[in-house]
Amino acid sequence: MRKVFTKLAFTVLGLGSILTFAQKNDLGAWYMYFGNNKISKKLNWHNEIQYRNFDAVGDLEQLLIRTGIGYDLTENNNNVLLGYGFILSQPYVNGEKKENIEHRIFQQYITKQKFGRFYLQHRYRLEERFLEDDFRMRFRYMLGVNIPITQKELLPKTLYASVYNEIFLHFNSPVFDRNRVYGALGYVINKNMRIEAGYMNQIQENRNRGQIQIGFYNNIPFTKN
Repeated sequence: MRKVFTKLAFTVLGLGSILTFAQKNDLGAWYMYFGNNKISKKLNWHNEIQYRNFDAVGDLEQLLIRTGIGYDLTENNNNVLLGYGFILSQPYVNGEKKENIEHRIFQQYITKQKFGRFYLQHRYRLEERFLEDDFRMRFRYMLGVNIPITQKELLPKTLYASVYNEIFLHFNSPVFDRNRVYGALGYVINKNMRIEAGYMNQIQENRNRGQIQIGFYNNIPFTKN
């Protein structure tokens, strides 16, 4: 597993560096953990930590912690979820680092589909954002696709490609917030765990920035039901 992870990381780091140099963007890095664990036949616990840096490591841009309880409307699919997020941001303002804290409540709906080798996921998310001096609401839609490479299905020990596009829209003006385009290579460790290393380009109204992303996904159930 360590060899696979290292190869994925170096491959994507090289790709990200080339793309970033060509587009003259500064390159950040996001290290992410996602847990989606069954706690009953219908209920799941979502838990997530993202450590986002302005550079490869050490210069914190944002620490994001999310959790929530989801409910499957159909077996292992069509999941609705209510969650909470804590976000610590440390942006640079006029060359000096500032600190902002945001509390976020969110509701989301995820539905999955499979067409041949293509594993599709649609995620619709509504966010109520409580910032220090403001309140905002935002809608997000993400379309993601996983495509197995070394096997026909996403079975253990399968190398796969992953891509997604996510758009963020404000409820007030300006409506457009940002758009994220992502591509990665992933590896299925076993039926409950996988890793990904990819490159994400985030487009905002006046900014276009690249991010290296390394993620670990844990779906180990807490129940045998």
